Amino acid sequence: MTTPLTTLSRWHYRRSLASRVTLLTTIAVGLAVAFVALGAYVTVRMQLQSTLDESLLERADQAADAGVLANTIRSGQDVPSGVLGAADVRMIFLELGHPARSADQVPALDLGDPEVHVLRGESPHSIRTLTADGTHWRVATVPSGQGQALVIAQSLEPQERVLAKLGGVMLLFGLAGVIAAGIAGWAVARNGLRPVRRLTQVVEDIARTEDLTPLPVEGDDEIARLAAAFNQMLTALAASRDRQRQLVADAGHELRTPLTSLRTNVDLLTQADGVGGLPAAARAELLDDVRAQIEEMTTLIGDLVELARDEPLTHVVESVDLSEVVYRALVRVRRRAPGLTFDVDAQPWWVVGESAPLERALTNLLDNAAKWSPPGGTVAIRLRDGVLTVDDEGPGIAPGDLPHVFDRFYRSEESRSMPGSGLGLSIVRQVIERHAGSVVAGAAATGGARLTVTLPGSPEHQSPTTAEGDRVTAS
Repeated sequence: MTTPLTTLSRWHYRRSLASRVTLLTTIAVGLAVAFVALGAYVTVRMQLQSTLDESLLERADQAADAGVLANTIRSGQDVPSGVLGAADVRMIFLELGHPARSADQVPALDLGDPEVHVLRGESPHSIRTLTADGTHWRVATVPSGQGQALVIAQSLEPQERVLAKLGGVMLLFGLAGVIAAGIAGWAVARNGLRPVRRLTQVVEDIARTEDLTPLPVEGDDEIARLAAAFNQMLTALAASRDRQRQLVADAGHELRTPLTSLRTNVDLLTQADGVGGLPAAARAELLDDVRAQIEEMTTLIGDLVELARDEPLTHVVESVDLSEVVYRALVRVRRRAPGLTFDVDAQPWWVVGESAPLERALTNLLDNAAKWSPPGGTVAIRLRDGVLTVDDEGPGIAPGDLPHVFDRFYRSEESRSMPGSGLGLSIVRQVIERHAGSVVAGAAATGGARLTVTLPGSPEHQSPTTAEGDRVTAS
């Protein structure tokens, strides 16, 4: 259910960043001005009230101490101005057992308990605000003798007029401050967000033109950090696009050779059938060549599909015993290299990952060793504490080729005449890195090549079919 707060939030975030900054700045300044104005108004009002109260009490005390006060009021004569000290107040004389008397025209004030307590001597004085005929009066009462009290009242109209003018002035200045804050917020947002708009325009141009030229980085603020982050992203994107182009170019080059050979063989079969056909042995040899080319294309396409999977390992299939994966891969490789001896010493090592990709990677690893091993040679396989080494008895890897053996489609000068696509070891590296491992190439003690795979895991669980330290030799 959509609430008014949710609707307001959506409306707020539909607005541009500059308008939001301007609005928030205006609201913040408006609240600040309102609190300052309110505080100033309350302070001034309290100060005026306090000053008036002190003045009234002082006048009342002076009038009560005058000796002629009581007689003057009892006789109904005018109160001398010297007694009151000013003519802006009204005075009422209270006496126990007698009605209130005044020499002035006093409004009908509703005197009550506070004044009575002063008259009876129960309170030293009282001061409060009363209303009469729609006018507010500040009323102060002090004792003037035994059983007597003097009440002085002063109208609050002058004070209220001052406060009203002060409120109006503060309101005008507050509105002016809010308007000025809005203008200043708009100017700050416009100038402050100029680098963001410029960066947005450049990024939009990159999205439209696909020109991955790095952005200019100016300064060392948040905008500069954002531009630097965009440059890192552009660098990674450019590298990915270059790899994609290289993959397409290399795949086209690698596919062209078996396709050309396959087309040639098919054309030869077609022409031979047109003139009576080929001898059985030649035809069988040509068909075997066709089948070999088809298998090579199938392998190449499968490798390309595997390499196209750039996504990380996003789900865990099971806990896999790497030693079992080694044995399963070994069964497949033995069929393709029956003349080789495989010396295996694989201790259990449990890793978390996908069994099928790991088996494919290890199969490629063993196939590479079998391809380079001489007839009757031995491939040594060792798995200890998560480190798998595969040694062959081939010519080894030249130092200049070591940094490139895991690159896509890379083939050394010696391997160009041998079958293969140059993708097998690339798949090994991709699968191993997806499982948080690493693979490196080096030299074996026998003079051949050594490929070393390291995978994180644990030896705690052992395979039920292979005991730790068993040594299996297969040929």
